[in-house]
Amino acid sequence: MKTKLLLLLLSGAGSIFAQTIPSADVQIKTALLACPDEYKEKAMVYGYSPKGEFIVLRKGENEMVCLADDPAQPGLNISCYHKSLDPFMARGRELKKLGKTFQQIFDIREQEVKSGILVMPKLPATLLIYTADKEKYNPVTGEVQDGYERSVIYIPFATAESTGLPTKPVGPGLPWIMDAGTHRAHIMIDPPKKK
Repeated sequence: MKTKLLLLLLSGAGSIFAQTIPSADVQIKTALLACPDEYKEKAMVYGYSPKGEFIVLRKGENEMVCLADDPAQPGLNISCYHKSLDPFMARGRELKKLGKTFQQIFDIREQEVKSGILVMPKLPATLLIYTADKEKYNPVTGEVQDGYERSVIYIPFATAESTGLPTKPVGPGLPWIMDAGTHRAHIMIDPPKKK
């Protein structure tokens, strides 16, 4: 009897999990919130299948790649980036799936970029991030209130000296360079949050 009950619970776990994953339409709708208007119509979108597999929800025809929200994480966290960053981003997802920590992922990608295994963009490339608290996001309808968008411009191996940017935030909305001198060097632009 216990075995039968356990099997019944396990067989239902997949359907319960599937119900927590928004429809493909909602995933695409919300993923595109981070995308500039001029790219939305033809941007590529990654998201999740009803079984929770990371898949392509929509093929793209322009320079932007968008990531739908991870339904296993609270709140809304989506991003869009220039396609030249896709190898870097894909490698990070792969290493994370293998259970690597943030620092391990950083170190592995740094070594792979320096050795030529992993190719970073030759020109600056943009990443746009859009977030909202879980109370402000409806995963059924895709409606979001009080979302927050910030921008990142990857410029591998740039330094404070090569850009003239500070290495720490100096004021709301002012650009600064993070991870300066590494493969992951990027300009951060964090607008003030609405109160």
